[in-house]
Amino acid sequence: MHRDHELHTRRRGRNFGLLAVLLAFIVIVFGVTVVKVRTGGFAEGFDHVARPALVPEATREVTE
Repeated sequence: MHRDHELHTRRRGRNFGLLAVLLAFIVIVFGVTVVKVRTGGFAEGFDHVARPALVPEATREVTE
């Protein structure tokens, strides 16, 4: 058995910190994805067609 060098100990600490940050980011992205799928956020994609749901009320009255 040998002792780790002080450099390896510091590097291990930074690696665990980076792991925590990456896991938090993954959890946030997964959570946002789940919420958007449940609420139907992906139902209306951008298809280069004007949708009535996106037209403000003032311009909708003028065109009707």
